[in-house]
Amino acid sequence: MSFTAPAPYVWQPGFADAPGCLLSADQCVINDEHYFVKGLIEIPVLDGDEVFSWGVWVSLSRSNFARAAELWDTPGRESEPPYFGWLCTDLPFYSPTTIHLKTHVHTMPVGRRPTIELEPTSHPLAVDQRTGITTQRVREIAEATLHPGSALSRLRPDPGA
Repeated sequence: MSFTAPAPYVWQPGFADAPGCLLSADQCVINDEHYFVKGLIEIPVLDGDEVFSWGVWVSLSRSNFARAAELWDTPGRESEPPYFGWLCTDLPFYSPTTIHLKTHVHTMPVGRRPTIELEPTSHPLAVDQRTGITTQRVREIAEATLHPGSALSRLRPDPGA
């Protein structure tokens, strides 16, 4: 019921050992000037009891990233106002592209990934988040994502979502 992107779409393997670059399970920095956090876009499943989620990367301003990092292990951090961010994960299941959709990053209690709220536009991903999807649609996403050679096969199941 959950798939995740291992890194923001702009991450390159050569960044792994470069100064000013970091990629962890939850945070990413590129050249000390681009800052990202990983969060969950949660989508209600209309004919089921679960929520489907995409593990995605969102860019934050330097100051918002610093604030999120400062509060990373602080109980009560979920009372922090949402941070504005740009979606930086390409979900090819959706057209047009999901890159640079406007978001709000909602901090959750310590130990839980932030939730990502998309701006309420007519983009199909934003519509899915607002209105929900069926279990059949979840199956279609899973099939496309897990099928070798598909555009979505670079995403992977996210057991820790």
